[in-house]
Amino acid sequence: MFTVEQIEAAHSKVNSGADFPGYIKEIKELGVRSFETWVKDSQTEYFGENGYTVESKPKYDELIIENKVDKELFIKQLKSHQRSETDYMKFCKDCAETGIEKWIVDLDQFTCTYYDQSGNKILTEEIPH
Repeated sequence: MFTVEQIEAAHSKVNSGADFPGYIKEIKELGVRSFETWVKDSQTEYFGENGYTVESKPKYDELIIENKVDKELFIKQLKSHQRSETDYMKFCKDCAETGIEKWIVDLDQFTCTYYDQSGNKILTEEIPH
């Protein structure tokens, strides 16, 4: 089974959104099936086979998530991050400012779905693989 330390070692290689597909490939090989990341502090729960889960600790002081979603601005900022124009912390702040509460990555479907505080799907993207 995988550990948070193994996942964090893989994540340490990510400098921008452009590095995300390589990270996904690496943690999938470790046995991660999906994960859920909370924007407020980047705490993440990782899910594996047979109900196996591990949870990371918060990575930064809590951000305030805006109640109103600005989907157009979120997509613009996401694209900027994917072009390596912003780092992870900036991306998380952008998510909070545009009303994104969390994202869930499904490594079987190779999708990343972003949600608001009411649990509404805001955007689902395919992860290059």
